[in-house]
Amino acid sequence: MLSRFKRAKKTQQQADYTFLQPGDFEKHLDIYADGYNSNDPFPHAVMDNFLPDHIAQTVERLFPDANLPSFEQPDNRYQTNKLGKSQVNNFEGVPVFIRHLLHDFNNQVFVEFLEKLTGIKGLIVDPHFHGGALHQILPGGKLAIHADFNREKKLKLDRRLNVLIYFNKDWQESYGGHLELWDQDMTSYQRRVLPIFNRCVVFNTTSTSYHGHPEPLTCPIGRSRNSIALYYYTNGRPDNEVNDAHSTLWQERPGQGY
Repeated sequence: MLSRFKRAKKTQQQADYTFLQPGDFEKHLDIYADGYNSNDPFPHAVMDNFLPDHIAQTVERLFPDANLPSFEQPDNRYQTNKLGKSQVNNFEGVPVFIRHLLHDFNNQVFVEFLEKLTGIKGLIVDPHFHGGALHQILPGGKLAIHADFNREKKLKLDRRLNVLIYFNKDWQESYGGHLELWDQDMTSYQRRVLPIFNRCVVFNTTSTSYHGHPEPLTCPIGRSRNSIALYYYTNGRPDNEVNDAHSTLWQERPGQGY
């Protein structure tokens, strides 16, 4: 039989891993939902102080460094002049707190928030976190401008939303790492977002939602650009967004290449 102390400790641990509540996101809906679909160059929102502070602080503190065995480094399968990020390809070694939060992003509270924010109904989560979960970019790394794959092969679903949440405390403008959102003609970026602590970017995913962080990261050695990436799907999409299935569509910037 568990002692009273052990029962209390177990109960507290369970409470610690119960995260997201509807009230956590009401303020963001009040501010950003009305203008979401009219933002250029494609529907999006940039929200600061996104997660409850104790959650964001804990993720930042526990975020794995580059030595985590399950961080998949770019290799010869990728064109490294385009892709300089690492991502977790399984959850081995990822702290339990972060693992639980990742799965909480696939639960009712967060999905309903996204539906209300974007107006996209019937969102479907990806239990495999294909291409998502934890992302990290080290000094000198970058991510060329691109549109993401538009169909998930395993689930046979249409990719509709990207959610990026940054966990970079005391991040300076000079460190770079800005997320750029480009127009569909690739003439210029329309928005440039510094990846500061507890900032979230949500945007619609189409074959022309061009985005990336194309300038090499200039943060000091020992720092990295850390984020959680989440992707959401639907069964079908609006007719004006339908294209043949494709993988990542890399784009050259005018006069600058990738």
